[in-house]
Amino acid sequence: MSSKNANPDIGQLLVIGFDGTQVSAELCSLLKRIQPAGVILFARNIANAEQTCRLLKECQAGVSTPLFTCVDMEGGRVDRFRDVLGPSPSAAEVFATREKQLYRKHGEIIGRCCRALGFNTDFAPVADLAFEKSRTVMSSRVVSEDPQDVITYGREFLAGLRAAGVLGALKHFPGLGEADLDSHHKLPSVNKPWKRLWEEDLIPYRALRASAAMVLIGHAAYPSVTRTKVPASLSEKWISEVLRRKIGYRGLVVSDDLEMGAVLKTVSIEDATVGHIAAGGNLALICHREEFVVGGYEALVKEAERKSVFARKCRESIARVLACKKKCNVRKVASSASAADKAQRLTRQLWEFAEQVRVEAMSAETYGGRGRA
Repeated sequence: MSSKNANPDIGQLLVIGFDGTQVSAELCSLLKRIQPAGVILFARNIANAEQTCRLLKECQAGVSTPLFTCVDMEGGRVDRFRDVLGPSPSAAEVFATREKQLYRKHGEIIGRCCRALGFNTDFAPVADLAFEKSRTVMSSRVVSEDPQDVITYGREFLAGLRAAGVLGALKHFPGLGEADLDSHHKLPSVNKPWKRLWEEDLIPYRALRASAAMVLIGHAAYPSVTRTKVPASLSEKWISEVLRRKIGYRGLVVSDDLEMGAVLKTVSIEDATVGHIAAGGNLALICHREEFVVGGYEALVKEAERKSVFARKCRESIARVLACKKKCNVRKVASSASAADKAQRLTRQLWEFAEQVRVEAMSAETYGGRGRA
C-alpha cells in the first residue's frame, strides 16, 4: 500500500468466514495478510467445544488485534450449536411465554454458550416485525408484529447477552417484516412508504439504539424511500442518513453476508464491499469463499488509494471499530481447557430452559397470554 491515503489497518473493516474445522495453511496466510476485525463461524466449522475454542484461538494467533469472534446464534432455526450442545428454543417460542425474565434468560444462556465455545459476538436478536407477508421466510425467528413486543424481547435478550459478556446485534435493519423473498437467494423489494416504515419497522431500532453494540443491515431494497433497487446494506440514505443521523445510532454498522444472492446477483463482491463502507458501514461480512475475501479486501485497498474521501471514511470506520473493541473490552481469544466440561453443563441447562419455556408457554396460552411481560 504505497499511497498516502492507504491504511495498513484496512482489514479492520472485514469480518470473514471460511470452510473447515481447523486453520489451514491458506487460512493462516490469509489472516496474517488481511488482519481482519473478526471471524465468523457456522455449523460447518463447529465439531465440538474443544475444537471450536482451539480453532478460534488459532485464528487469533495470526491477527495482532483482538478479534470479534462472531456467530449467528438465535435459537430455533438459526442454531449453530445444535449438534454440539443440543437445541435452543426459538425467539418465537420464548416470546410465547410472555415472561420478560425468560426473554433475558434466553439471551444469557445463549451468551454463556457463546463464551464457552470462544465467541464474544452474537449476531442476534432479530428485530424484524412478524408481518404475514414474511411469515414463510422468517417463521419462528420473529416474535410479534407489534413493535413494543419486539422492543421488550430485544432489550431483555441483549441484556442477557451482556450479562454473559457477549456483544449483540439488532438485525435486519431497516426491517424484513414485509419482505417475501429470502435474501440468501434473491433481492427482496419492500414497497412500503417512509411514514409506515418509521412508525412500524424502525421503532425497535429507535428504542434500542443505545442497547446494541452493533446493527446488522439487511439486503432488501426499499424503492419507496430510495427510489432505487439498491439494497439497504449499500445505501448511504439508509445507513448514514437514517440510522446514523435521524435515529442517532452510535455503535457499529455491519453488513449482512455480502456473498448472499441478493447482493451478488446485482453487483460484484468488490463493489459490494466498497459500497457498504462508502455508504457509512463499518464492518463488511464476507462469510465463505477465500477469493471473495481477497477480492473485497483488495478492492478496499485500491479504492482508498484512489479516493481521499473514501480513505477518510475507512479511517473513521477503523477508528470506530478499534474504539468499540476497547470500550467493550474485547480481548484476544484464550484457550479453554475446560470447554468440554462447560459444554456438558450447558447441554443440561439448555434442556432445562427449553422445558421451562415449553411449560410457561402452555400456561400463557391457557390463561389467554396474560404474562408478566
